Order: sequence, then structure tokens, then C-alpha cells
Amino acid sequence: MARIPTLQGLIRRRLLVNFRVDPDVMRRHLPPLFRPKLLGDSAVAGICLIRLEQIRPRWLPGRFGFASENAAHRVAVCWSDASGAAAEGVYVPRRDSDSIVNQLAGGRIFPGEHHAARFEVHDDGERIELRMRSKDGRAEVEIRAHLAETLPATSRFGSLEEASTFFERGSLGYSTTAEADRLDGLYLCTRSWKVEPLDVEIAHSSFFADERAFPKGSIEFDCALLMRNIPQEWHSAPYLRVGPASATSD
Repeated sequence: MARIPTLQGLIRRRLLVNFRVDPDVMRRHLPPLFRPKLLGDSAVAGICLIRLEQIRPRWLPGRFGFASENAAHRVAVCWSDASGAAAEGVYVPRRDSDSIVNQLAGGRIFPGEHHAARFEVHDDGERIELRMRSKDGRAEVEIRAHLAETLPATSRFGSLEEASTFFERGSLGYSTTAEADRLDGLYLCTRSWKVEPLDVEIAHSSFFADERAFPKGSIEFDCALLMRNIPQEWHSAPYLRVGPASATSD
């Protein structure tokens, strides 16, 4: 299928809400190609909540771009590429968006299939309240947070710099598609990378709160990070053919 090779725009706001997960539990939800990337003895999963603006093919001026609110449930993973070399990135079992463009074109014109969703966002620069509900009723997210000076004391990351480096290396994402054995690939290329810590009051995802998929005690909040006003480009990556995950909560 024809694909737009490069999209560019602006990350107006990006929240990375992160959880530690029992690696054995996390493996149940990964295609066999992947294994969890560990933080100490824990897998790392989370939600990327991102507002994009001026999104368009590279050759179009910014005024022709569109904006969208998006959510991606994701897992930090490692694997071996076709040459046997070590690779790392994120596996995305679910994407949601309020953009009809993303919903119709994702997986067709550009990589990444998106479910339709409604977003409510209040962001005054210091405090963020965000709610997302998918139209199929299968995913809900609620985040309430404000800027902080440091990561929470309970985080397993030793510093903000360590957390920043961990997630910057997850620029290549592979997401599920309607074809059970095909994953769409997408590179996020940023012209700068800066994160700030958040103090989180509520971090709820129905995806991760499902105790049938993530039994009680197998998942806990670690930290949340904020990015703002980052120019970026999205590049298509070759899709992968893989076996399905042994379990799924999508």
C-alpha cells in the first residue's frame, strides 16, 4: 500500500505516564518476537498522551496541517532484527485519537491504526487534567497532574536524566493492526528532547486496570513525564510479520 514517507509537525504537549509491571505478566501480552525492556527487575509499560499540531507531509506549509489529541498504550521492548542485531523501541497494542484523519488514514496512508475517542483536556501550563474515552467503550484514561521538581521518591529511575534516556530510546514503535500477524512501524524523530517530571494525583487506565489481564499486585505506577513544544517528524518503518500475543486486553 502507498504510504506518506514523512509527516512533520509540532508536539504541543506529550505526557508519558509510566508503570512498572511484572515481566512474566507483561510477556503474556507481547508478540513472541518481543521481550520486555527491564528497569531493574520490572517491565515498563504506560500511556503516551500527545497533542499534535501542524501535522502534514513535509512538503506542505504548516498552515495546511491538522491537530489531534491521541493516546497510545505502549510497552518498552527489545528484540533482534533481521540481521540478528539487538533492537529496542515500544510495542503499542492500542492507539486512540479524536482525529478523523488519523482514524481513516492510519494503517492505510500512514502507519498506525487508531480507534475513535473523545478527549477532555484542561491545561493551564502548570496543571493538566485529561480524560479520554474511546467510542467503542474499551479504553478509558484519566490523568490529573501538576509540574514537579523531581521524580516521585517511589520511582525506580535514579534520576530524571536516567528516565529521559530510557524513553528517548523508545523512538521506534510497532503497533497492532487488523491483520493479527502484522505490526505497523513508525519512527519519532525530534529536533530536541526535554522532559519535566510531574506530580500525579490520578493515573488511571482501564487497559492496565483490568485485573484479568494484569492481576492485582502485578502493576504499579512509577512516574510521569511532560514534554512541550517539540518539533518532530514521523517516518514510516518497515512493518513486521509476527505471531500474535498469547493474551490480549485490547
